[in-house]
Amino acid sequence: MSEAEREALVLALPKGRILDEVRPLLDRVGIVPEPEFDNEHSRLLKFQTNLPHLSIIRVRSFDVATFVAFGAAHLGVAGNDVIMEFDFPELYAPLDLGIGACRLSVAEPVTLGAADDPARWSHVRVATKYPEISRRHFAARGVQAECIKLNGAMELAPSLGLCSRIVDLVSSGATLKANGLVEIEKIADITSRLIVNRTALKTRPEEMNGWIEKFREACDGA
Repeated sequence: MSEAEREALVLALPKGRILDEVRPLLDRVGIVPEPEFDNEHSRLLKFQTNLPHLSIIRVRSFDVATFVAFGAAHLGVAGNDVIMEFDFPELYAPLDLGIGACRLSVAEPVTLGAADDPARWSHVRVATKYPEISRRHFAARGVQAECIKLNGAMELAPSLGLCSRIVDLVSSGATLKANGLVEIEKIADITSRLIVNRTALKTRPEEMNGWIEKFREACDGA
């Protein structure tokens, strides 16, 4: 790796729905990705920008936090669901970008929810891609949680007998309703945050704080 490459900053962005909301922010902070970035059929994962010292990587939302925490990227955009799940000490989240708003909730079949009272739970089995958040949430209430890790299609778990409840992100609630589930308890409100690597912030404070302020101004301007 050349000296120039070592000095370049890497911004990690999540694939999917959040990327659509991040895109206008990039314009406002003055980051213009190469044209291939906006090609939804492109298989490229790393993109150059109009700034020779800044490149972008596009990865799974859960992986943004890992790339930034371990220093492969210097800053990124991640939901606080991801930040809470991994709880990396090397991550600093100085700015709520106010995008990707949803909530992390417990849901169960409508037939169960009609007479259920979460305050009376002593043990739950849930399907989720957030086992650490789920365990901490239920432990704080004195409830023992058995978490079955799934990366998707959580809504199928109750109907197929895998468990009675799920912990997942909820936006409109339409997916829950379509699969016969009802939201019964909210764990946390979720939005996307600007995250930075703490070591990079210490070793390159002027540069990193400059980007934090640019994103802050972009959010305030929006």
